[in-house]
Amino acid sequence: MHKKTKVLHIAQAAGGVDRYLQSLLKYFDREKFENVLVCSNDFEEKDYKNIVDKFIVVKMQREISAKADFSAIKSVRKIIKNEKPDIVYVHSSKAGAIGRIADFGIKNKVVYNPHGWAFNMDCGSKKKLMYRMIEKFLSPLTTDFVCISDAEKVSAQENKIAKDKKLNVILNGIDIENCEKQLANSVTRESLGIKEDAFVIGQVGRLSLQKSPDIFIQSAVKVKEKIKNAHFVLVGDGDMKEEVLSYAREKGIENSLTITGWVDNPLSYVGLFDIATLLSRWEGFGLVLPEYMLAKKPIVACGVDAIPTVIDNNKTGVLVKPESPKETADAIYKIYSDNEFRNQLIENSTKAVYEKFDAKRVSLETEKLFLNDEESINE
Repeated sequence: MHKKTKVLHIAQAAGGVDRYLQSLLKYFDREKFENVLVCSNDFEEKDYKNIVDKFIVVKMQREISAKADFSAIKSVRKIIKNEKPDIVYVHSSKAGAIGRIADFGIKNKVVYNPHGWAFNMDCGSKKKLMYRMIEKFLSPLTTDFVCISDAEKVSAQENKIAKDKKLNVILNGIDIENCEKQLANSVTRESLGIKEDAFVIGQVGRLSLQKSPDIFIQSAVKVKEKIKNAHFVLVGDGDMKEEVLSYAREKGIENSLTITGWVDNPLSYVGLFDIATLLSRWEGFGLVLPEYMLAKKPIVACGVDAIPTVIDNNKTGVLVKPESPKETADAIYKIYSDNEFRNQLIENSTKAVYEKFDAKRVSLETEKLFLNDEESINE
């Protein structure tokens, strides 16, 4: 019997990375791979039942802290030495740094998936420079990079993060099977106190600067002027919740706004929407976009970072400039008032999600990258 390839996955940030890992590992070939997940306590073991061989929690935090990070590196290095993996696969910038430093000198094959470069965040020039320097410093400790979009690869090239031969694009995807189950159990409008005849515009995502809930609510005020029965839904929670609520009260539309707070099944709320938005200021990929497509919802999204590689403007959605409430409101009204355009967007995007954004393809392409490199290592 051929020895299985042992992959040690390291992840700190939950959210999109958590969803990515669940779908990636679900479709991995268990006959060929043994998967060990080392993660922060933001992850839940029950979500990885039957898809990983071992689940190990290590104290890792998002914020930079010399003491905490050194402790995490020591813990991860000990795990790497005990587990003796063939491949260490690190996910997102914090785990990417911890995992690559922890493996220093052990000489494993190390694969790094940034899930969106930290230096592309809206975080000020000094921080951008620091993140860029960290990525360049750690690049020699990386055997291969996995870029989740063409835009992410281009950004790596422009910022001279790594040699081209190290940069592999494996376009992101969603677990269609699991998403269809969530969509089949859609939340009702009645349960949220939304009128049946309301025209619902919604967004799934953290209520934080990146996802622009402030732009969403400013757009909502403009939409309400033209679409009197419009209702707005934000699925999520975050540090900008009070700012959003305050603005809605100030403009008199608080009764047309629903904020769900954190929910376990965000996709089941997408069934409520007539139009779905993603108004990110920056975005590594935007996994929710193919989920919207699968739900047959017309999309308005900001054309930043990888989003234009996911959304074909005016074909599978409408792209607008970031931080532009008027342009966003105009795009929403165009979809609302033009049935033929709306139906065409839905038809095109439904086709695209099955052709381009299936998580089974992501797993197959990742396996191929791992096995090809394993063969070259063992030559």
